[in-house]
Amino acid sequence: MPKSDSQPAARIVVMGVAGCGKTSVGLQLAIALGVAFTDGDDLHPAVNKAKMASGTPLDDEDRWPWLELVGQTLAHESGSVVACSALKRVYRDRIREAAPDTVFVHLTGTRELLWERISSRQNHFMPPALLDSQLAILEQLGLDERGMALDISDSVENLVKHTLEALGRAG
Repeated sequence: MPKSDSQPAARIVVMGVAGCGKTSVGLQLAIALGVAFTDGDDLHPAVNKAKMASGTPLDDEDRWPWLELVGQTLAHESGSVVACSALKRVYRDRIREAAPDTVFVHLTGTRELLWERISSRQNHFMPPALLDSQLAILEQLGLDERGMALDISDSVENLVKHTLEALGRAG
């Protein structure tokens, strides 16, 4: 369903660790809202992808330019959904510097389910061995952050439906 002119632009980050379904949920959410979708993985420079592919976690210095691109992508669109890990509060703060009205949809799940999903992916630069490093730095959304947490044991369709309902955009 395309957004109506009476509704403000949607600027949404679908966040979480590797394997949680950010791309699948983000793409379907963008379609439902009638806005652009960007996979944050596509905004990573080649050096970041190579570092992760080698089994080395990114550090904050690796992430800052990437997070600025995520924020700029959100800010330059009239409405947009971006799939981005946004694991720490300071990362989300960096995104909000460029796009203050961003809403974060945190996809959560058990380590076992996440490992299963990552292990079954083909041709992805992020190896399963990096899951634990992501879980170790993950910070839940603060009470003062605009957003919601959703359990990935639910279907993509239901996750999108719950997000739309929370945004007040259900049909």
